[in-house]
Amino acid sequence: MNGMTLLKCICEDTRFSILELLQKNKEMSVNELVLKLKKDQPLISHHLKALKQCKIINSKESGKSTLYFIAGKEISVLIKEIVKTGEKIAVKCEDSTCAC
Repeated sequence: MNGMTLLKCICEDTRFSILELLQKNKEMSVNELVLKLKKDQPLISHHLKALKQCKIINSKESGKSTLYFIAGKEISVLIKEIVKTGEKIAVKCEDSTCAC
């Protein structure tokens, strides 16, 4: 996968929020993600399916639940760095004309 394809896969609010939660919590079920994100289960499942098709996340069965987790260390590091960089830029970008 090239860089542009990767960014297209993660560049959506709900998907990125899922990845942030998975990066922090290591693995989570659909129900846990629904509770944390306060969004409908079908929406979360849709985005999990898309992330899984892009091979950004994986899943495993745990009893009656399916647990989702980030597919590799590289993706986890990338999400962490994007969050950190975003926080740094937000501090520097206090001008009202700097809204993306």
